[in-house]
Amino acid sequence: MPATCFHCTEPCPDDGMLLARVCGVEHPVCCIGCRAAAEWIEGLGLSDYYALRQQPADTALTDTPDYSVWDNAAFEQRYVRRSGTEAEVCVLVEGLRCAACTWLVEQALGGMRGVRDVAVQAAARRLRLRWDTQETALSHILGALARLGYRPHPLDASAMGSLVRREQRDALKRLVVAAVGMMQAMMYAVALYAGVFEGMEEPVRDFFRWLGFFVTTPVVVYAAQPFFVGAWRELAQRRLGMDVPVGAAIALVYIASLVEALRGGDSVYFDSAAMFVFFLLAGRFLEMRARHRATDLVDALARLQPALATVQRADGSTQAIGVHELSHDDTVIVAAGDAIPADGELLSERCRVDESLLSGESAAQTRRRGDRLLAGSVLVQGPALIRVTQWGADTVLSSLLHLVMQAGTTRPRWVRDGEDAAARFVAWILALTAATALAWLSVDPSRAFPAAIAVLVVACPCAFALAVPVALTRALAVLARRGVLVVRPDALQRLTQVRRVLFDKTGTLTNPQPHIIAVQASRETPSTALAWATALQQGNRHPVATALRDASVGLSIPVANALATLPGQGVTGIVAGRALKLGRADFALGDHAPDDDALVLADDEGEIARLRLGERLRDDAQRTVRQLAHRAIRSEIASGDAAEKVEHAASILNVDHWQARLSPAQKLQRLAQLRAEGECVAMVGDGVNDAAVLAAADVGVAMAGAADLAQAQADIVLSGGRLSGLVDAFETAELTRRIMRQNLRWSMAYNLGAVPLAALGLVPPWLAAIGMSVSSLLVILNALRIRVPAASIDAVAVTAREVTA
Repeated sequence: MPATCFHCTEPCPDDGMLLARVCGVEHPVCCIGCRAAAEWIEGLGLSDYYALRQQPADTALTDTPDYSVWDNAAFEQRYVRRSGTEAEVCVLVEGLRCAACTWLVEQALGGMRGVRDVAVQAAARRLRLRWDTQETALSHILGALARLGYRPHPLDASAMGSLVRREQRDALKRLVVAAVGMMQAMMYAVALYAGVFEGMEEPVRDFFRWLGFFVTTPVVVYAAQPFFVGAWRELAQRRLGMDVPVGAAIALVYIASLVEALRGGDSVYFDSAAMFVFFLLAGRFLEMRARHRATDLVDALARLQPALATVQRADGSTQAIGVHELSHDDTVIVAAGDAIPADGELLSERCRVDESLLSGESAAQTRRRGDRLLAGSVLVQGPALIRVTQWGADTVLSSLLHLVMQAGTTRPRWVRDGEDAAARFVAWILALTAATALAWLSVDPSRAFPAAIAVLVVACPCAFALAVPVALTRALAVLARRGVLVVRPDALQRLTQVRRVLFDKTGTLTNPQPHIIAVQASRETPSTALAWATALQQGNRHPVATALRDASVGLSIPVANALATLPGQGVTGIVAGRALKLGRADFALGDHAPDDDALVLADDEGEIARLRLGERLRDDAQRTVRQLAHRAIRSEIASGDAAEKVEHAASILNVDHWQARLSPAQKLQRLAQLRAEGECVAMVGDGVNDAAVLAAADVGVAMAGAADLAQAQADIVLSGGRLSGLVDAFETAELTRRIMRQNLRWSMAYNLGAVPLAALGLVPPWLAAIGMSVSSLLVILNALRIRVPAASIDAVAVTAREVTA
């Protein structure tokens, strides 16, 4: 029989043996690639990987593929996010299987020059990598990953779908084998049980026992394989997880039944072993489906990005090109029903778009010429012409995908605490099992084995270990679908302790865009003055121009000629045969104009009108502050704006405590003062000047469209621009904590009630298997109760109707 490869366990060729030296011992390998991979792992000081791994590595590549295409500018534009000299990418990794793979990849890549951070999500086969582009190239890092035997692929919808289908197919095959084996084993067991009462000859009894053995063997050897390799991995890592008692119970029941069958004993439990495996696999299959549903948001976001875009050329012709081939100022045509391929400015008069997955806003939004459209939005009413401003990894869609991936690769404290508690619980189970066996050996040795197995099975902490991660995963998915991205899952735990919220004003409580609050005309009607001012700003993307267009909806806007813009001062042009100026008072009227922050429209004869700009509170700001107060959470405004503006906003929102003209340092001082008083504080902001206080707060919340620095420091991002998403986060965090506590209490109550019965021999192994599986299923179903309250959804629908109207 040929030797198997030490690295990948494939058969070694007969025409010459290749050896790799690992830990001072030479091991056979199948090819030069596997020898290079094994010796490289040894050279990195990571040879513990071979003791920790759950499954063998893929066959290593003899010749490392050329990943230089990942350094190509067009390819990089689609998949890589840049921030100065640092870049970040998320990739699918073929071959990731277990915790040992995660450990190896993080250790090997994390030690490379220029690599700043490596986070692996083995269950989803995803890798998040951050590195310094001036110190190393992405192709060099991916080449090192390939030499380990893990093949990277771009994070696109087809690749993700393939991996999910493969995992589901493998789990379903094992479940079917277990189901068929269990049914057959139970049929033979029924005959054996009937024979106890009706009488059965020994040869017939042995025949049915061996039939049970043959149908149970594939269940134990193939279907139960994940439990055995999981138990081996946990023991190799010197820790106790729930696979240890599960694997021990399956192996003990199967081996003991085989020994009893060989010697003609009375205690044969092949049916119990098959049933145990089936119910465990059924529970894990449901858990996997719940996990896939939770990660569906990542898949759905990736699928929103179309592969092709239709570009309109200067001569009027059109051409379909790859999205990664787009460039700045390209004009793309999007048909109704299609997804928008890149962020850009609307050139058509108007359209309606569905941004529900991006923002959590269910109602279709109306967009007018000059408005910004987001990649991944679905055009409900079109077609539309769009000028490309951002594409590939720079779009809002890619930013959301990055934030969701970041949350998925973070292990929050709730989960870590749950894993530690489960490990202690397993140690207690093993000790109790041994004590049960010893007690029965002294009383009735024939009942020692079934009683010990029942204790081992019924006390398995599957439900206990699932109590926290299932609820937390569900909560993150629910919030993400509502446009609330929890970047750091630990924030949910801290959010339940927050009793004070600090709000920035400009861009947070108020809309980031200004609006026209008054038109004071002196020589024309207000509507005429507004129409002329809007004409001077046609084609301009400045926030003031947007405010003018919004205020002049329904007016007849004349055409302006000879437009000229003076940066920081204003604009000039000819409208209705008159030379007009629009801008600061000293620009429109001359140096001796009175000091005023209003926009002045003037001609050669002097002032025509003054247009005053103001801020508008977000539509849901009042409701958000009111709902927070209902939850005994006090709101406070800490703004750098003028006192009269802050006071006006505070009076409308009914906020008692506010401060104006605060610098970032003074905001930090206020935060420190509240903490000294024992407050747990959340900060909500959107500007660069809020980054420091967002990072220092117990929970930092950034608004959609916030500065990159602010989002980088935030724990939660309200991607939909809904301030009421903050209330969703508070309510979901509280509900999640309540569900976790219910799950833990149920798990403990079940174990405390069932274990004594099992130890007394009142629970047979097959009933223990059913009870343990039902316990896990109840935990999963309870976690599915986590959802945003209907009242919150209704409030959003009302807001959507108001905005649309």
